[in-house]
Amino acid sequence: MWPRSLAVRLIAGAAAWSIIALAAGGFILSSVFRDSVVRSFDAQLNVYLEALIADSEVLPDGKLTAATDLGDPRFGQVFSGWYWQIDGSKGVGSPPGPDSRSRSLWDEVIRIDSGLESGGVIRGYTNGPDRQTLRYIAREISLPGSGLPFTFILAGDTAEIEAEVSRFDTMLYWSFAILAAGLLVALFVIVRLGLLPLNRVSAALAAIRSGRADQLTGDFPLEIQPLADELNSLVEHNAALLERARTHVGNLAHSLKTPLSILKNDAHAQSGPFAQTVSRQADVMKRQVDHYLSRARTAAAANILGSRTEPEEALTPLARTLRKIYEERGVAIDTEISGDLSFRGEREDFEEMVGNLMDNACKWARSQVKVTVQPVNAESHRLGVSVEDDGPGLPDEAKDEVMKRGARLDESVPGSGLGLSIVRDIAELYNGQLTLEESPLGGLNATLVLPAVES
Repeated sequence: MWPRSLAVRLIAGAAAWSIIALAAGGFILSSVFRDSVVRSFDAQLNVYLEALIADSEVLPDGKLTAATDLGDPRFGQVFSGWYWQIDGSKGVGSPPGPDSRSRSLWDEVIRIDSGLESGGVIRGYTNGPDRQTLRYIAREISLPGSGLPFTFILAGDTAEIEAEVSRFDTMLYWSFAILAAGLLVALFVIVRLGLLPLNRVSAALAAIRSGRADQLTGDFPLEIQPLADELNSLVEHNAALLERARTHVGNLAHSLKTPLSILKNDAHAQSGPFAQTVSRQADVMKRQVDHYLSRARTAAAANILGSRTEPEEALTPLARTLRKIYEERGVAIDTEISGDLSFRGEREDFEEMVGNLMDNACKWARSQVKVTVQPVNAESHRLGVSVEDDGPGLPDEAKDEVMKRGARLDESVPGSGLGLSIVRDIAELYNGQLTLEESPLGGLNATLVLPAVES
C-alpha cells in the first residue's frame, strides 16, 4: 500500500530532491573551499619564494648563496615537507644537481615540468621525498653578477591542504546530515498537516456512511471545497434515487396487488376446479410479487449511504408481536444483544430477515426461541444474528433443500416456503450470508452475518 500513499509519494519525492540538492551543494561548497585553500597555499608558497629570491645573490667568484630556513624552521628539518631548490644552467663538466637547496631536502631533488620561460611562473604537483605529494611554485630569475638565469622552486606538502579540506568536509557532512534530518522532519510535518483536510473528508464520509451525518460539513481549504461540494451533491443524488426507487416499487405493488385481489375474490365467489386453480395461482403470484418487490426495494437501498439500524430497536417490537401470536403455545422468546455495533442497512430489511427467522423458529420450537446479536470480530465490522429454537431441527441433507425458493419439508405447518429464501436473498444483497447449523438448544440455529457500523 505504501506506493499508493499520497503522503509517502510527496515525502519521498521532496526528500529525494532535497538530498540531491544537498549533495550537489555540498560537492560545490567542498570544491570551492578546496580551491580557496589551494590559492591560500599558493600565496604562502609565493611569499616564501619572494623571500628566497630576495635573500639569494651571486658572489664575485660566481658562486650562489641563499638563505637557509627563510625564517621557518621546517626548511631545516629533514623531509619536513617544506623545501626550496635553486637550479642554474649547467655547462659541460659541471657537477649534477641543483646549485642550492634547503637542508630539509637533504640529498633529494625536486623535479618539475619543463617549459618554464624567463620571468614566467608555473605551479603544479610533484613527488617529493618520503613519498610526499608536493605543491610547488617555480620561477626563472636572472640574478645580478650572473649571465645565466636561475630557477627558484618552492614546494610544500599537500597533506596540509588535504587535512584542512578533510576537516571542512567532515563539518560540512555532519551539518548537512543534520539539515537533511531537519528537512525530512519538516517535510513529514508539512505533508501531514497539508493532508489533514483529506482526513477530515474521509472522517465525514465515514460519518455519512454510518448514519451519524447526512452531509459533509466543515470549513475546507479552497482546493478541497469543490471535492466536498461534489460529494455532497452525490450523496443528495443517491438519496433522491433511493426515494424514487421506493416510489416506483410502491406504485408497482399497488398496481399489481389490486388486480390480483380482484381475481382472488372472484375465484372465491365461484366453485369448481377452475376457481380453485385461479385462487391458488393468485396466492402464488401475490407471494412472488411480494418477494420480488421486496428484493427490488432492498437492492435499491443496500448501498445507500447513511442507512443504519439499531438491533434493539428492531428486535423489541418483533419479539413482542411474536409472543402474542404464539402465546397459546407458550413459546418464550429471549433476546440478547452484546457489543456496540449497528446493522448498516435499512430497518425494514433487518426486520424482514430477522422476523422471518424468528417466525420460522417459533413455528417449530417446543417452548424456547433465543435471539443473539453480537459482533463477528472487531476487525471486519460484521454483525452476527443467531436465531435458535428447541424444536426438532433439520438433518444435514435437508438444510440445503429448505433454502430453495418455495421448498417446504412439512405441509402441516402453515407457510409459503419463501421465508428462508427471502432472508438469504436480502442478506446477499448486503454482502452477507445465512447459514443453518444445529443449535445447542436441540433445534435449528439460523445465523445471519451482516455488515455493521460502530454505534
